[in-house]
Amino acid sequence: MRYLLLLLITVLPSFKSIDTDAGPQANRICGKWQASEKNLTVEVYPYKNTFKAKIIWFSGGVSKAKPMETITDIKNPDPALRNRKVLGLDVVQDLKYNARTNSWESGKIYEVQSGKYWNAAAYIDKSGLLKVKGYWKVKFLGKTMTFKRL
Repeated sequence: MRYLLLLLITVLPSFKSIDTDAGPQANRICGKWQASEKNLTVEVYPYKNTFKAKIIWFSGGVSKAKPMETITDIKNPDPALRNRKVLGLDVVQDLKYNARTNSWESGKIYEVQSGKYWNAAAYIDKSGLLKVKGYWKVKFLGKTMTFKRL
């Protein structure tokens, strides 16, 4: 038993998987990003050792009769939140940088169209594109959105 305890004390610190204080590497995700469909722009920013993304521009469902500044979160399951504006809404939260995989993980993404939260992960590919994946429990079963830095 004593040997097992000694082994755990020496080995467990090396299993640190999430590095929330990775400085410049972690902060590469920060900035303004436009979706490849050019219908959405988000701003990613640090927040309490994690990263969030808020909507700063969108075009889906917007017309001259109803400008984007007036669109509200009508699909939200919480009736008290259905009047909040979509513009400025945090749609990604709790992303944590993992230095080992050079990605951001363990986050949540909010889908305004359905009012649902999904698990989220992100990475920046070799060409500099941000890939954000929304999924339910299993990463390979999800949808990936691609963003270009503005």
